[in-house]
Amino acid sequence: MEETWPLWLLLLSSLLCCSSNQAADYTSDYTSDHTSRYGLKVSPSSSQLFKGDSVSLSCEEDDSSAGWTLRRKTTRGQVSQCEDWGQPAGSSCEMGYVLPWDSGVYWCESRQGQTSSSINLTVSGGAVILQSPVLPVMEGDPVTLTCTTRTPASTLPAAFYKDGSLLSTQPAGHMTILHVSSSDEGLYSCDISGHGESPPSWISVTGRPSTTTTTTTTTTTTTPSAPPPVSLQLVFRVVLHLVVFCPYLVSTVLMVSLYGHRGKDLPVSMETAPPTLTEQGLDDEYDDVISAVTTEHQF
Repeated sequence: MEETWPLWLLLLSSLLCCSSNQAADYTSDYTSDHTSRYGLKVSPSSSQLFKGDSVSLSCEEDDSSAGWTLRRKTTRGQVSQCEDWGQPAGSSCEMGYVLPWDSGVYWCESRQGQTSSSINLTVSGGAVILQSPVLPVMEGDPVTLTCTTRTPASTLPAAFYKDGSLLSTQPAGHMTILHVSSSDEGLYSCDISGHGESPPSWISVTGRPSTTTTTTTTTTTTTPSAPPPVSLQLVFRVVLHLVVFCPYLVSTVLMVSLYGHRGKDLPVSMETAPPTLTEQGLDDEYDDVISAVTTEHQF
């Protein structure tokens, strides 16, 4: 088991990586499928039109299979699609002659129920209109408002109003806000002396997306080399033990063998050598002392 744990760890890491990659792929696919970029484009780009003007509306889409169609809700509260009030052409709708009851809210809608941002169109039967952006204005961008009369179209000195209050009077009939902010959002209209006043139009201001600087750090990962197969490890360990253990074994066997041969070659004698003269004299003296002690004990 000790030799196989690196293989089990490698297998477990691979399974976890595969699961994470599949989850990331699923999340990416789901996000791309459900957050399509789409919008409504109007030409000419003006929130107000004169009676009898023509206008083209189209759904900007990144998936033609979604089946985008134009829908609207008029000031009378009627909800309908392009076939009822225009000429459909794919994801576009042409209106050749607009009337005041065409005023209302317009948007794009797909077969799956996705909707675009809506816009407001106003058709005026009067002599003056205010040409203003039909789409929301980005904060910080410039915006120009133009006050114009019916055919022959002309720009005369005009007064511009916001939420009913006079902003300024411009001799050329147009007013420019260089840097739009959220405080500029509101209901605008204009008036040309002797011709009349335009209908009001709402101007929306959206915040500018924050710009973030992303620092990409490249990390170099050193991948350890794969461990050798288990069988090779076992063979290597066996060979290593043999190489280390064999010299000791051989040396021990040789030493035992040599000592065994030397023991057989040396003769063993069981005879006792005779005592020397000195040893014999000491024995005689020992006997005399013992006899004397015995005699005294008897007396």
